[in-house]
Amino acid sequence: MAVVDRFMNNSDLGKLLLRVPVGGLMLFHGLNKLQTGYVFINPLLQKAHLPAYLAHGVLAGELLAPILIVLGIFTRPAALVEAFTMGMAVYLVHRGQLYSLADHGDYALELQALYFFGSLAVFFLGAGRFSASRGQSPWN
Repeated sequence: MAVVDRFMNNSDLGKLLLRVPVGGLMLFHGLNKLQTGYVFINPLLQKAHLPAYLAHGVLAGELLAPILIVLGIFTRPAALVEAFTMGMAVYLVHRGQLYSLADHGDYALELQALYFFGSLAVFFLGAGRFSASRGQSPWN
């Protein structure tokens, strides 16, 4: 029974299983923007009365932060950056869908919500033992 108990109460494994998809799947969004560009963000920022140079922040939020989250290096700050990026994405692009359902009855922003709340969960839980930092730093 001790083996089953150890397996069932393995919070470090749970942190890894949360961290890798939250960072790893977001990384695809960043790689896509790196390949195809992200100048489409400039007019959205200007419409919101924000400077266009903030568009470069997408690289921090969708490329750098996810890499750090997956590796477990500076995990907590990286998770906050990713959560902030998702908040800005909803504010700039998806605000009109905030109270909407999609074609099949699901929440229109469920993917954005999963990334946002998943990132916050990673921030509060930290990287855990199965990370490059081995969970030893307060930043992880």
